Amino acid sequence: MRNWISLQADFGDLQYRKNVYVFALKMAFLAVILSGVIIALTMPSLDLLGLLPVTLAHAIGFSAIFSWLIGGTVSGMLSLFAGFAMRDLALSRAEFEKLSRTDTLSGLLNRRAFTEALESADGNASLVIFDVDRFKAINDRFGHGCGDAVIIAVSAMLTSAFDDMSVVARLGGEEFGIIVSGEPLEARMERIEGVRARIAGGAIKAEGHDIRITVSGGVADLVAERNKQAVYASADRALYLAKALGRNRVVHEREGLHHAWHGLVENGVDGENRSPESDNVMQAYGI
Repeated sequence: MRNWISLQADFGDLQYRKNVYVFALKMAFLAVILSGVIIALTMPSLDLLGLLPVTLAHAIGFSAIFSWLIGGTVSGMLSLFAGFAMRDLALSRAEFEKLSRTDTLSGLLNRRAFTEALESADGNASLVIFDVDRFKAINDRFGHGCGDAVIIAVSAMLTSAFDDMSVVARLGGEEFGIIVSGEPLEARMERIEGVRARIAGGAIKAEGHDIRITVSGGVADLVAERNKQAVYASADRALYLAKALGRNRVVHEREGLHHAWHGLVENGVDGENRSPESDNVMQAYGI
């Protein structure tokens, strides 16, 4: 019985108003049935003891009527009040859960929610980490209000570029994560590169300024049985390489050693002129 009542009062169900009325109706019906059972068990004993002022049949009939009229009505009203109270609690809990998984500035999922989504992701998908290039310089030059406007604009562009099968999140600061699913790798990379080009090709209007930005991206593939932390680390390493190669580009993890070496040489950061940042990238790729 206890389990049955708990099942009917499940918070997820009571989020919907119509289910509150169904819950109250079920509770009223249950109260009447229990009353009928108690009456059926006690009335014969009372009749044998001569404690009934009327015949047994009349006593059972009157008790059944009053059980429906009074017991059913009272229990139904109480269940209705309780149901709406639990509905308010369920909605509050759902809103709290949503807020705990949402980045307040961008409206995207936060790192916690993204990590959960990444852990549950299966194969045939790619992890992308985007980072806004030289974001600190934007804040220093235009102010933090414009910096926030850039985050909001990039968030909107990422959301519009990827469908419901993908997961888009703000990982913190100027860094974003996307799980792109449901397409061949070539199509996923084409979409990712298209987003990068779209961001670089326009200007963000904020506080009277036209702010032009670029983003760099690192991509790693989600393959069945592959460790998710290893995937994230690989995407982060690819992002680091994209930054070292001059920013405003997307690097896939499979470009690896060849891209790292030749890209760094082409950008003139080998030998004695190599920067500390380039040393870190080359070390990460085993150069």
